[in-house]
Amino acid sequence: MALKRSKPTTPARRQATFYDFSGLSKKKPEKSLLVSKKRTSGRNNQGRITIRHRGGGAKRNIRIIDFKRNKFDIPAKVETIEYDPNRGARIALLAYKDGEKRYIIAPKDLAIGQEVISSKKQVEIKTGNAMPIKYIPSGIPVFNVELEPEKGAKLARGAGNAVYIMGVEGKYAQLKMPSNEIRLIKKDCLCTVGRGSNSERRHVKIGNAGRKRHLGKRPTVRGTAMNPADHPHGGGEGKQPIGMKHPKTPWGKPALGVRTRKKKKITNKLIIKRRSKKRGKK
Repeated sequence: MALKRSKPTTPARRQATFYDFSGLSKKKPEKSLLVSKKRTSGRNNQGRITIRHRGGGAKRNIRIIDFKRNKFDIPAKVETIEYDPNRGARIALLAYKDGEKRYIIAPKDLAIGQEVISSKKQVEIKTGNAMPIKYIPSGIPVFNVELEPEKGAKLARGAGNAVYIMGVEGKYAQLKMPSNEIRLIKKDCLCTVGRGSNSERRHVKIGNAGRKRHLGKRPTVRGTAMNPADHPHGGGEGKQPIGMKHPKTPWGKPALGVRTRKKKKITNKLIIKRRSKKRGKK
Protein backbone atom coordinates (compact mmCIF):
# COMPACT_ATOMS: atom_id res chain seq x y z
CA MET A 1 0.00 0.00 0.00
CA ALA A 2 1.51 3.30 -1.11
CA LEU A 3 1.18 6.79 0.31
CA LYS A 4 -0.45 9.65 -1.54
CA ARG A 5 -0.20 13.44 -1.52
CA SER A 6 -2.91 16.05 -1.86
CA LYS A 7 -2.88 19.30 -3.82
CA PRO A 8 -0.73 21.92 -2.03
CA THR A 9 -3.60 24.28 -1.25
CA THR A 10 -1.90 25.28 2.04
CA PRO A 11 1.69 25.04 3.34
CA ALA A 12 0.63 22.21 5.67
CA ARG A 13 -0.99 20.14 2.95
CA ARG A 14 2.09 20.59 0.79
CA GLN A 15 4.09 18.61 3.39
CA ALA A 16 1.42 16.11 4.47
CA THR A 17 1.12 12.54 3.20
CA PHE A 18 -1.88 10.26 3.51
CA TYR A 19 -2.70 6.55 3.40
CA ASP A 20 -3.86 5.12 0.11
CA PHE A 21 -6.70 2.82 1.16
CA SER A 22 -7.17 1.32 -2.31
CA GLY A 23 -5.92 -2.13 -1.25
CA LEU A 24 -8.40 -2.48 1.63
CA SER A 25 -11.88 -3.97 1.65
CA LYS A 26 -14.82 -1.59 1.47
CA LYS A 27 -16.76 -3.73 3.96
CA LYS A 28 -17.82 -2.38 7.36
CA PRO A 29 -16.21 -4.01 10.44
CA GLU A 30 -17.61 -7.32 11.68
CA LYS A 31 -20.27 -6.21 14.19
CA SER A 32 -19.86 -9.23 16.48
CA LEU A 33 -16.16 -8.38 16.96
CA LEU A 34 -16.65 -4.72 17.93
CA VAL A 35 -16.58 -3.26 21.44
CA SER A 36 -17.26 0.38 22.25
CA LYS A 37 -14.23 2.31 23.48
CA LYS A 38 -14.55 4.58 26.48
CA ARG A 39 -12.39 7.69 26.19
CA THR A 40 -10.69 8.78 29.40
CA SER A 41 -8.56 11.68 28.07
CA GLY A 42 -5.58 10.34 30.01
CA ARG A 43 -7.35 10.46 33.38
CA ASN A 44 -7.49 7.75 36.04
CA ASN A 45 -10.46 6.67 38.17
CA GLN A 46 -9.96 9.72 40.40
CA GLY A 47 -10.18 12.13 37.48
CA ARG A 48 -6.51 13.10 37.62
CA ILE A 49 -4.43 13.36 34.46
CA THR A 50 -1.88 10.54 34.51
CA ILE A 51 -1.00 10.70 30.79
CA ARG A 52 -0.60 14.19 29.40
CA HIS A 53 -1.55 15.49 25.97
CA ARG A 54 -4.55 13.22 25.41
CA GLY A 55 -8.09 14.27 24.68
CA GLY A 56 -10.71 14.65 21.99
CA GLY A 57 -10.16 12.68 18.83
CA ALA A 58 -12.51 10.90 16.47
CA LYS A 59 -14.85 8.28 17.88
CA ARG A 60 -13.65 4.72 17.41
CA ASN A 61 -14.58 1.17 18.33
CA ILE A 62 -12.22 -1.55 19.52
CA ARG A 63 -11.78 -4.51 17.19
CA ILE A 64 -11.35 -7.74 19.17
CA ILE A 65 -8.08 -9.21 17.89
CA ASP A 66 -7.16 -12.88 18.27
CA PHE A 67 -3.61 -12.70 19.63
CA LYS A 68 -3.62 -16.31 20.86
CA ARG A 69 -4.37 -18.00 17.50
CA ASN A 70 -5.61 -20.96 19.54
CA LYS A 71 -8.04 -22.35 16.98
CA PHE A 72 -5.66 -25.12 15.99
CA ASP A 73 -5.64 -27.26 12.84
CA ILE A 74 -8.76 -25.62 11.37
CA PRO A 75 -8.12 -23.86 8.04
CA ALA A 76 -9.37 -20.29 7.74
CA LYS A 77 -9.99 -18.15 4.69
CA VAL A 78 -9.09 -14.46 4.60
CA GLU A 79 -12.36 -12.62 3.95
CA THR A 80 -11.26 -8.99 4.26
CA ILE A 81 -8.25 -6.82 5.03
CA GLU A 82 -9.37 -3.75 6.97
CA TYR A 83 -8.19 -0.52 8.56
CA ASP A 84 -8.02 -0.49 12.37
CA PRO A 85 -7.96 2.99 13.97
CA ASN A 86 -6.42 1.58 17.16
CA ARG A 87 -3.14 0.32 15.63
CA GLY A 88 -0.72 0.98 12.80
CA ALA A 89 -0.94 -2.45 11.16
CA ARG A 90 -3.91 -3.63 9.12
CA ILE A 91 -6.18 -6.39 10.37
CA ALA A 92 -7.58 -9.40 8.52
CA LEU A 93 -10.93 -11.09 9.07
CA LEU A 94 -10.61 -14.89 9.07
CA ALA A 95 -13.58 -17.15 8.38
CA TYR A 96 -12.99 -20.66 9.76
CA LYS A 97 -14.56 -23.75 8.23
CA ASP A 98 -16.73 -24.25 11.33
CA GLY A 99 -18.32 -20.82 10.77
CA GLU A 100 -16.48 -18.78 13.41
CA LYS A 101 -14.90 -15.45 12.48
CA ARG A 102 -11.88 -13.78 14.10
CA TYR A 103 -9.67 -10.78 13.48
CA ILE A 104 -5.89 -11.15 13.35
CA ILE A 105 -3.11 -8.66 12.66
CA ALA A 106 -2.56 -8.92 8.92
CA PRO A 107 0.97 -9.79 7.78
CA LYS A 108 2.50 -8.03 4.80
CA ASP A 109 1.40 -9.40 1.39
CA LEU A 110 -1.53 -11.37 2.84
CA ALA A 111 -4.19 -11.62 0.11
CA ILE A 112 -7.97 -11.86 0.29
CA GLY A 113 -9.06 -15.44 -0.38
CA GLN A 114 -5.80 -16.91 0.92
CA GLU A 115 -6.03 -19.84 3.34
CA VAL A 116 -4.08 -19.78 6.63
CA ILE A 117 -3.84 -22.18 9.55
CA SER A 118 -2.62 -22.23 13.15
CA SER A 119 -1.16 -25.37 14.68
CA LYS A 120 0.98 -26.67 17.53
CA LYS A 121 2.62 -28.96 14.97
CA GLN A 122 4.79 -28.07 12.02
CA VAL A 123 2.85 -26.66 9.06
CA GLU A 124 3.83 -24.99 5.80
CA ILE A 125 6.11 -21.96 6.17
CA LYS A 126 3.67 -19.55 4.54
CA THR A 127 2.72 -15.96 5.29
CA GLY A 128 -0.05 -15.88 7.89
CA ASN A 129 0.45 -19.40 9.28
CA ALA A 130 1.06 -19.68 13.04
CA MET A 131 3.14 -22.36 14.75
CA PRO A 132 5.67 -22.74 17.61
CA ILE A 133 9.04 -21.03 17.20
CA LYS A 134 10.91 -24.35 17.24
CA TYR A 135 9.53 -25.26 13.80
CA ILE A 136 10.66 -22.03 12.09
CA PRO A 137 14.03 -22.15 10.24
CA SER A 138 16.69 -19.58 11.14
CA GLY A 139 16.50 -16.29 9.28
CA ILE A 140 12.75 -16.44 8.60
CA PRO A 141 10.95 -13.22 9.72
CA VAL A 142 8.09 -13.76 12.15
CA PHE A 143 5.86 -11.43 14.15
CA ASN A 144 3.06 -11.59 16.71
CA VAL A 145 5.31 -13.60 19.08
CA GLU A 146 4.29 -14.89 22.50
CA LEU A 147 6.44 -14.36 25.59
CA GLU A 148 4.84 -17.32 27.39
CA PRO A 149 3.06 -20.26 25.73
CA GLU A 150 -0.73 -19.85 25.44
CA LYS A 151 -0.62 -16.31 26.92
CA GLY A 152 -1.13 -14.46 23.63
CA ALA A 153 1.25 -12.50 21.42
CA LYS A 154 3.17 -9.62 23.03
CA LEU A 155 6.16 -8.99 20.74
CA ALA A 156 6.44 -7.43 17.24
CA ARG A 157 2.78 -6.52 16.79
CA GLY A 158 3.34 -3.10 15.21
CA ALA A 159 3.24 -2.03 11.58
CA GLY A 160 6.18 -3.42 9.61
CA ASN A 161 7.74 -5.13 12.64
CA ALA A 162 9.43 -8.52 12.46
CA VAL A 163 11.55 -10.76 14.69
CA TYR A 164 14.30 -13.01 13.33
CA ILE A 165 15.06 -16.45 14.73
CA MET A 166 18.78 -16.89 15.29
CA GLY A 167 18.67 -20.50 16.51
CA VAL A 168 17.10 -22.99 18.93
CA GLU A 169 18.99 -24.61 21.79
CA GLY A 170 17.52 -26.53 24.71
CA LYS A 171 14.11 -25.21 25.69
CA TYR A 172 14.81 -21.67 24.41
CA ALA A 173 15.13 -19.98 21.04
CA GLN A 174 17.30 -16.93 20.33
CA LEU A 175 15.32 -14.09 18.76
CA LYS A 176 16.58 -10.82 17.31
CA MET A 177 14.09 -8.08 18.14
CA PRO A 178 13.20 -5.07 15.96
CA SER A 179 15.40 -3.02 18.33
CA ASN A 180 18.37 -5.37 17.58
CA GLU A 181 18.13 -6.77 21.11
CA ILE A 182 18.77 -10.53 21.25
CA ARG A 183 16.85 -12.47 23.86
CA LEU A 184 15.71 -15.97 24.75
CA ILE A 185 12.08 -17.03 24.29
CA LYS A 186 10.64 -20.47 25.08
CA LYS A 187 10.62 -22.49 21.87
CA ASP A 188 6.98 -23.58 22.39
CA CYS A 189 5.69 -20.01 22.05
CA LEU A 190 3.53 -19.36 18.99
CA CYS A 191 4.48 -16.89 16.28
CA THR A 192 3.11 -15.91 12.88
CA VAL A 193 5.17 -16.20 9.69
CA GLY A 194 5.80 -12.87 7.95
CA ARG A 195 6.08 -9.27 9.11
CA GLY A 196 3.47 -6.75 10.17
CA SER A 197 1.56 -5.02 7.38
CA ASN A 198 1.54 -1.29 6.55
CA SER A 199 5.28 -0.75 6.87
CA GLU A 200 4.82 2.64 5.10
CA ARG A 201 3.31 4.03 8.30
CA ARG A 202 6.69 5.44 9.40
CA HIS A 203 6.74 7.70 6.32
CA VAL A 204 3.36 9.37 6.97
CA LYS A 205 3.68 13.10 7.66
CA ILE A 206 0.84 14.52 9.75
CA GLY A 207 1.25 18.01 8.26
CA ASN A 208 -0.94 20.11 10.55
CA ALA A 209 -2.27 20.30 14.09
CA GLY A 210 -5.83 19.38 13.11
CA ARG A 211 -4.86 15.83 12.10
CA LYS A 212 -3.13 15.40 15.47
CA ARG A 213 -6.34 16.43 17.25
CA HIS A 214 -8.28 13.85 15.24
CA LEU A 215 -5.86 11.24 16.63
CA GLY A 216 -6.70 12.35 20.18
CA LYS A 217 -3.37 14.11 20.81
CA ARG A 218 -3.43 17.55 22.38
CA PRO A 219 -0.67 20.16 21.90
CA THR A 220 2.73 19.61 23.50
CA VAL A 221 4.64 22.69 24.70
CA ARG A 222 8.45 22.69 24.92
CA GLY A 223 9.89 23.10 28.39
CA THR A 224 12.25 25.87 27.20
CA ALA A 225 9.21 27.93 26.17
CA MET A 226 7.80 27.87 29.73
CA ASN A 227 8.47 29.93 32.83
CA PRO A 228 10.91 28.67 35.50
CA ALA A 229 7.97 27.96 37.81
CA ASP A 230 6.43 25.59 35.25
CA HIS A 231 9.41 23.58 34.02
CA PRO A 232 13.11 23.07 34.95
CA HIS A 233 14.06 24.08 31.38
CA GLY A 234 12.08 27.33 31.51
CA GLY A 235 13.14 30.93 31.88
CA GLY A 236 15.60 33.26 30.18
CA GLU A 237 15.29 35.74 27.35
CA GLY A 238 14.89 34.39 23.84
CA LYS A 239 16.05 30.93 22.79
CA GLN A 240 18.79 29.31 24.82
CA PRO A 241 19.99 25.86 25.92
CA ILE A 242 18.35 24.19 28.90
CA GLY A 243 21.26 25.20 31.14
CA MET A 244 21.77 21.85 32.87
CA LYS A 245 23.78 18.69 32.35
CA HIS A 246 20.82 16.42 31.55
CA PRO A 247 17.26 17.14 30.40
CA LYS A 248 14.53 16.76 33.01
CA THR A 249 10.81 16.13 33.17
CA PRO A 250 8.47 18.87 34.41
CA TRP A 251 8.80 17.27 37.85
CA GLY A 252 12.60 17.38 37.92
CA LYS A 253 13.37 13.73 37.15
CA PRO A 254 15.96 12.77 34.49
CA ALA A 255 14.45 12.37 31.01
CA LEU A 256 15.35 11.24 27.47
CA GLY A 257 17.38 8.05 27.41
CA VAL A 258 17.16 7.16 31.09
CA ARG A 259 16.94 3.40 31.63
CA THR A 260 13.79 2.41 33.45
CA ARG A 261 14.24 -1.36 33.50
CA LYS A 262 14.73 -2.74 37.01
CA LYS A 263 18.24 -4.06 37.65
CA LYS A 264 16.98 -7.18 39.44
CA LYS A 265 14.15 -8.05 37.05
CA ILE A 266 13.84 -11.83 36.83
CA THR A 267 13.87 -11.90 33.00
CA ASN A 268 17.20 -10.07 32.75
CA LYS A 269 18.92 -13.45 32.46
CA LEU A 270 17.03 -14.08 29.20
CA ILE A 271 18.51 -11.01 27.49
CA ILE A 272 21.75 -11.91 25.70
CA LYS A 273 22.41 -8.55 24.04
CA ARG A 274 20.81 -5.22 24.90
CA ARG A 275 20.00 -2.43 22.48
CA SER A 276 22.95 -0.48 23.92
CA LYS A 277 25.34 -2.83 22.00
CA LYS A 278 27.11 -3.58 25.27
CA ARG A 279 26.83 -7.34 25.60
CA GLY A 280 25.00 -8.55 28.67
CA LYS A 281 24.50 -5.07 30.17
CA LYS A 282 21.14 -4.87 31.90
